[in-house]
Amino acid sequence: MPELLLHAQSVCLERGYRCLLKDVNFAVQEGQLWQLVGPNGVGKTSFLRALAGLAKVGVSGTIQRPETVLYQGHLPGLKPLLSPLENLRWHPSGLGTKELDALTWALEKVDLAGCEHLPVNHLSAGQQRRVALARLWLCDAPLWLLDEPFTAIDSAGAALLGARLLAHVEAGGSVVFTSHQPNRFAEQLQAMDLSEYAV
Repeated sequence: MPELLLHAQSVCLERGYRCLLKDVNFAVQEGQLWQLVGPNGVGKTSFLRALAGLAKVGVSGTIQRPETVLYQGHLPGLKPLLSPLENLRWHPSGLGTKELDALTWALEKVDLAGCEHLPVNHLSAGQQRRVALARLWLCDAPLWLLDEPFTAIDSAGAALLGARLLAHVEAGGSVVFTSHQPNRFAEQLQAMDLSEYAV
């Protein structure tokens, strides 16, 4: 039987003095791919950050997660004057490897071969997004929490990312992500509508 990787029980979220979400129950097993859906402002990003353990103030209830989790926000999180290689090597998460061969391999996987040493601010927005997504080829955390991972990438990049997410869940990992894009995973995707818990 698949192991439970993430379990949220009776989670409530407040922002300022306003309650966003109330009594959210959410369970993610190994090998599952989940999309958080709902209108803008419902609390998708706030809930994802709470699941990752990054938001503590205004969060109540119980959240159980693996010791190691990969969280990636909707912004690339890159230092513009550093190269892609330097950004991957010095990422503050500490996840993944610092071996040059592995970093070069990850950039090749996202079609950035030849751009390894350019300053990130010389790259297009789509290329910068690919640098950030290269971390998905360097991390062995079982649970990935991704905020709008399909933003600012072209159709080829989206197909590449989709294949990487499916490979992760097929290997026994789990992914929870937010996106306003249409379902590209067919029956392999499960959806959690947070508007059902909005106050």
